[in-house]
Amino acid sequence: MNKGNIITIVPIILLLLISFEGIFIITYIKDYILYKKTPESSTEELAGAPIVFVISSAIINFFDTLGLGSFAIATIFFRHFKLVTDKKLPGTLNTAFTLPIMMQALLFIIEVKVDILTLVLMIASATLGATIGAGIVAKLDENKVRLYMSLALTLVIILILCKQLNILPKGGDQLGLTGLNLVIGVFGNFVLGVLMTIGVGLYAPCLALVYSLGMNPLVAFPIMMGSCAFLMIPASIRFIKAGAYNRKATLWSALGGVIGVYIAVSFVKILSLYILTWGIVVILSYTAISMFLASQNHKQIIIK
Repeated sequence: MNKGNIITIVPIILLLLISFEGIFIITYIKDYILYKKTPESSTEELAGAPIVFVISSAIINFFDTLGLGSFAIATIFFRHFKLVTDKKLPGTLNTAFTLPIMMQALLFIIEVKVDILTLVLMIASATLGATIGAGIVAKLDENKVRLYMSLALTLVIILILCKQLNILPKGGDQLGLTGLNLVIGVFGNFVLGVLMTIGVGLYAPCLALVYSLGMNPLVAFPIMMGSCAFLMIPASIRFIKAGAYNRKATLWSALGGVIGVYIAVSFVKILSLYILTWGIVVILSYTAISMFLASQNHKQIIIK
């Protein structure tokens, strides 16, 4: 794809993201205004001061931007301090972090050099996978999927460690995929999109996929964040229309999250590839262990 096409397509991706986010924000504001007039709103306002949500979300989204994911940490925080009821937790996780994740996608797409064809196809495949995933995952054994994913991530961790310790050639400097590798990458991200519908997060597996195919690990960031941004916006709008989320937590967590994302993006840009790769080892290890434990304990894992 030539430079002219890249210049044409990137603004389209950014415009789509901003437009979808605009629809989300308008939907939220309308719902919030109507909700403030109901008796239930006064009860919800009692749980947690705004500064608690702002600071916690800034910290959570800082690490989310580094690739650790926000849902698992936020779930522990919201439940431990009884800030969000279990009934509204799934909706709140989506609505509260939609704006920060959109920011992640915008900033990384702008700042990180990546082959545009690879970016577009992998984002589209993940979105398609998540869209039709509900019909597929009904036939899957969730715990077996998590077990297999944890084993696959472990193999990738071993591969990365071997390269870091100079046991294998380092490689991993490509900005895009071509030929069979592109087909594998697109199909792989489609599968990850499908698996998101049963709670297997996309971030860490996408990092592993990108690295395994010989790409620069930093390239995974616009791909995985762009994928999640396009996925979460329509999901969040559905939660808003159903009223199945915490309005207060969403408002202040979104504001704090934007702050955390901005700081983290600035931090990631100054990291050397060597240090970033070691960080990816930590992220993948955390996710592999979490998935393995979830598969053994028959508990649902929520890691984006």
